[in-house]
Amino acid sequence: MKHTCRFVAASLVFAAASALPARAADVWQVRPEWAEAFAAQSVGGTMLVYDERASRYAVFDRRRAETAFAPASTFKLFNALVALETGVVEDEHETFRWDGVERAREEWNRDHDLASGMQHSVVWYYQELARRIGRERMQHWVDAAGYGNRDISGDIDRFWLGQGGLKISAVEQVAFLRRLAAGTLPFSARSQDIVRRITIVERTGDYVLHAKPGWASTGRKTDLGWYVGWVERGGNRWFFALDIDVKDGDAPKRAALAKTLLAKAGALPAQ
Repeated sequence: MKHTCRFVAASLVFAAASALPARAADVWQVRPEWAEAFAAQSVGGTMLVYDERASRYAVFDRRRAETAFAPASTFKLFNALVALETGVVEDEHETFRWDGVERAREEWNRDHDLASGMQHSVVWYYQELARRIGRERMQHWVDAAGYGNRDISGDIDRFWLGQGGLKISAVEQVAFLRRLAAGTLPFSARSQDIVRRITIVERTGDYVLHAKPGWASTGRKTDLGWYVGWVERGGNRWFFALDIDVKDGDAPKRAALAKTLLAKAGALPAQ
């Protein structure tokens, strides 16, 4: 059981600081004008952006930003950290063989490693990680990092998908991402560095975008769509969490809406 106990002491320290609290200098700025961007995509939801240099939160619908939902595939960031820390996988290149079950997304129907599983949001790969990690170790790290409401009740390979107890808000997503980017989560520097690398979805001469989408079934007329991450640009970082009500065909709206609002927040070039 490699790496399991190496950071127990650090875990206890960080358990007392489960999320980054807003600093006294942090400013909250409500952005009602962002409603136009949501209306253009015909979706309801929230967007939270934290400008690190300015110590400022910009938010559309703060009440919803503080409401917790199932993390869905955004939990892959945390799942990857635990898998690396416990030695379930050695690095981002460790491959699991496809089980031969045909799934809805064609790119899932092949062998995958940690990096490609993140890139293509391969559910079966990350479910296998969770099974190999096991409930006891998963609960330990969820508690140590203070992830969401820390409730992993339900099946070990489904508790984050809207069919278990785990919930997290947009505010908590941003707090988690800030700690990941800063390397201050209770995981090794190596594990955090690997996860930061495999979450890069765009790299240009002007900016780097780290992001992870998610889709959670709700049992209602609409499901929940996430798009979370951060932008590195000009020596600054902007952390963001978008959650919206989605239905079939709405998947592309998550990234498109988030990038529109990140541009309005000054994190990305004007569109």
